[in-house]
Amino acid sequence: MYRNYFFKLSQLILFFLFFINVHGYAQSKDSITVVQKKWTSKKVAKGIQWKQGHFDDLFNSVQEVNWVEIDLKRHNKNLFLAADAKTLKPTSQFAEENNALVAINGGFFNMKDGGAVDYIKVNRQVINETVKKSDRANAVLSIDNKKVNIEAASSANVEESAFRDVMLSGPLLIQGTERSVKSKNPFNDNRHPRTAIGITKKDKLILLVVDGRNAQAQGMSLYELASLLKWIGAKDAMNLDGGGSSTLYIKGATPNNIVNYPTDNKKFDHEGQRDVANIIYIKN
Repeated sequence: MYRNYFFKLSQLILFFLFFINVHGYAQSKDSITVVQKKWTSKKVAKGIQWKQGHFDDLFNSVQEVNWVEIDLKRHNKNLFLAADAKTLKPTSQFAEENNALVAINGGFFNMKDGGAVDYIKVNRQVINETVKKSDRANAVLSIDNKKVNIEAASSANVEESAFRDVMLSGPLLIQGTERSVKSKNPFNDNRHPRTAIGITKKDKLILLVVDGRNAQAQGMSLYELASLLKWIGAKDAMNLDGGGSSTLYIKGATPNNIVNYPTDNKKFDHEGQRDVANIIYIKN
């Protein structure tokens, strides 16, 4: 009886160790793939670099990634939010109305009635209050002329914040270089187009879009997204609205200024923008 018990226990331990080794190998392979990636890199302006990369095998999938790295020492004063309390517009329209050089779609919103569903403040004016608290919206982006923070949300750094611009969204992906995605649910675990923002130890801002819902770009889970951000240098990062909303705008980079492949037209081109409630942008 005891011999049979110990045999089964030893088999279970061996299986567990095998699983850990395989999982660790996959993570190591993927991290090396990202760290050694030769990104197609273009200068947007002094202190702003656009990077693009296609992966045939990242997380055992095909991936298309576009991101902009911004030197905050030079451009912190040019970083802003833009939002409308009710009217939804394409990211490119928000960008053009605000003379943006670079812009990315922001937080989650009401697709029927417009407006953000989570707290957002622009230029010290509250545009939308949180409609309903959720576990997903657990991160906050705070912007002032000399400081940008990404951190876990609380009343002290959201509603009571003294920062000029504040956006509640999430989930929080990385805090202090540690990945923060814990919950298991379809939103976190399934692959979708994703939008995220991060800050590196060297005080660089990352605006990143992962394309998806296409054979040429399968999208990422939030754990995969957090891993990617960690490997490109983010110490703090948060998820933003993804899916059909995911859009990265760079003025002059393409005929319509969109560099990723938004999915709302169900084509792999630059034309499928979705109307959104707010953006994060660098002023031209």
